[in-house]
Amino acid sequence: QVQLVESGGGLVQAGGPLRLSCAASGKIFSINTMAWYRQTPGKQLELVASTLSGGGTNYADSVRGRFTISRDNVKVYLQMNSLKPEDTAVYYCNANIWSSGLRYADYWGQGTQVTVSS
Repeated sequence: QVQLVESGGGLVQAGGPLRLSCAASGKIFSINTMAWYRQTPGKQLELVASTLSGGGTNYADSVRGRFTISRDNVKVYLQMNSLKPEDTAVYYCNANIWSSGLRYADYWGQGTQVTVSS
């Protein structure tokens, strides 16, 4: 069984930094994409940033230049700088993992709340 455990959320003032971490554990043969999503009440889940196993990264326009995604084996991080109140959301870690069978599957963390005060 694969688990993704997030940490690092909390309350921060606008303009400040925050770093999210996510670690995958369990029966893992290989990890493809790792990503961070976020969701606010009444809105759809939004892709914030993603990183491929080969090192490529992708960012939402709203966070490009402020957020940085990085990866270390089974861990993925999201360094968030110059935070804005509109970044307030529940952030979810996502990973595309080959754990069993013959295909990759998506796994999700439990979510961590990020609140940016103005």
